[in-house]
Amino acid sequence: MTEQLRLADGPSTSVQRVINASPETLWALITDINLPARYSTEFKGAEWLNGATEAAVGAQFAGTNEHPVVGAWQTESTITMCDAPRCLEWTVKGGGGPAAVWKFTLEATDGGTLVTQHCQIGPGRSGINPAIEKMPEREHDIITYRLREHAANMERNLDGLESLI
Repeated sequence: MTEQLRLADGPSTSVQRVINASPETLWALITDINLPARYSTEFKGAEWLNGATEAAVGAQFAGTNEHPVVGAWQTESTITMCDAPRCLEWTVKGGGGPAAVWKFTLEATDGGTLVTQHCQIGPGRSGINPAIEKMPEREHDIITYRLREHAANMERNLDGLESLI
């Protein structure tokens, strides 16, 4: 029997591929907080907050998103890991904990760099909560659909990243 996904458990998804470039070259690209906005159907852009101008642990940024079901919304994120040229992670502020945690990891390998983009949703409140509250018996299906949307956008991000090399 397949385990039922629950938002409270922080379900996640990842995509990865080897890109023919060094981790240092890719690091310069993934630390641009607006890179995903060039390729995502949902993330529209970000701006640094509180005087931050680059990726560093504790740096914050506001993101703008848009989804045909939910509409437009803003998020506030904090960089929680910035280990050049290996890992960049940020947490999206949510009610009662992170709404999401996003991460890029870079690992040198034969043929270039293994790039992984990872997303965990929940356990904090986000735009998915009203749908789950309206149809609690469909929580697994709603989360599965949302993770597929994120995975498709992450694939677009890796396509875009690769096109810049």
